[in-house]
Amino acid sequence: MKKLFAIVAVMGMMTFGLTQSVMAQEEAAASTEVVDSVAVDSAAVEEAPVAEEAPIVEEVKGSFHKDIKTKFIEGDASFMSLVAIALVIGLAFCIERIIYLSLAEVNTKKLMAKIEAALANGDVEGAKTVCRNTRGPVASICYQGLMRIEEGVDVVERSVVSYGGVQSAYLEKGCSWITLFIAMSPSLGFLGTVIGMVQAFDAIEAAGDISPTVVAGGMKVALITTIFGIVAALVLQVFYNYILSKIEALTADMEDSSITLLDLIMKYNLKK
Repeated sequence: MKKLFAIVAVMGMMTFGLTQSVMAQEEAAASTEVVDSVAVDSAAVEEAPVAEEAPIVEEVKGSFHKDIKTKFIEGDASFMSLVAIALVIGLAFCIERIIYLSLAEVNTKKLMAKIEAALANGDVEGAKTVCRNTRGPVASICYQGLMRIEEGVDVVERSVVSYGGVQSAYLEKGCSWITLFIAMSPSLGFLGTVIGMVQAFDAIEAAGDISPTVVAGGMKVALITTIFGIVAALVLQVFYNYILSKIEALTADMEDSSITLLDLIMKYNLKK
């Protein structure tokens, strides 16, 4: 009897141990499958953007430049080149004017304060030195006025007005060329439009039939040249308006400084 209980106990323990080992193996296999599935999913998630997004970005970047080149060629290179040349030369004049006007801008209040301090001490040469060491049309006008300070206020006023006109002409130098290229760009585009229409009618005459495929080539050239001409004119017009705003600001500073200078010279003459 005791042997029977011992055998049953041993068999029970063996069965429990085998069950536990089987369950452990099943849990390990399940966890391995879960880990593998998660790894596969994460790898797919990580690989998907790299495989999909990078070519799209490169394709968009490449297609933009490619489309511009294609449209430029399709618009008849002879007329499109004329529009591009007009745009480039017009931009060169715009950049030159912007640099010149930017260098002509100074702190007029600080300049006039230095001139006032020098004249208050009776130091005319010091005021002239301040003007010589300062760039821009405002300093040049003040220097011309100080050169004739001993000749009276009327002479100084005439000198300032005359030299102010000269400086205004310097500020506006080259602007006429910018307006020329603003007008030329769309005109060249419209010329390409007319040429394209003529080509379309020539194609119709040669084919003896009015069909979309026959007319499309000439119409395409006409529309592309017009678009590029208008775009070039718009770009130049924006720069030209900016240049005009800077010229107006400088002209206002010149007029204000001239009036201030005349007042300072009157005070200087009264102290003598």
